Amino acid sequence: MKLQNKELNVVLYEPEIPGNTGNIMRSCVATHTHLHLIEPLGFKLDEKSIKRSGVNYIENCEYTVYKNWEEFLDKNQGKMYFYTRYGHRPHSSVNYTQDDKIYLVFGKESTGIPRSILKPHLNDCLRIPMTDKVRALNLSNSVAIVLYEVLRQLDYLDLLRDEPHKGPNFIEEYEGD
Repeated sequence: MKLQNKELNVVLYEPEIPGNTGNIMRSCVATHTHLHLIEPLGFKLDEKSIKRSGVNYIENCEYTVYKNWEEFLDKNQGKMYFYTRYGHRPHSSVNYTQDDKIYLVFGKESTGIPRSILKPHLNDCLRIPMTDKVRALNLSNSVAIVLYEVLRQLDYLDLLRDEPHKGPNFIEEYEGD
């Protein structure tokens, strides 16, 4: 989806856990981000667990499913960033404002992105900094951290700054119970 001449995309390489993908779908709806799912998936997209984690927002999620990495590459062009525990630079070290079509690529929960995909893109392999006590963060948390760093750098584009349902002065108008 385009936001002020920027197109943000989240790519999940062979995701395995339906709850993570459901949460990511919800984040994509909240941020006007297109989701790309690369098969094989570890679940069916109609599973209850995806619907539970995505609540009723996933019907508004723009997503595309690909048979494999090669099909994804054939159909998509733009700047790709790869998020992996093996990256040497923090996810926040990139200037995301330079690119018009951005792909944020994340690997499957158990093994990440294959080295065969990462190796040709070493300069674009990034890491979310963390202690040595944790191997990796939860996939849906990682996507949210990176996605909102990109949006922060882009000044959140056209995302709403005020809560649209109860009004911008909801707290200010509170008079107590």
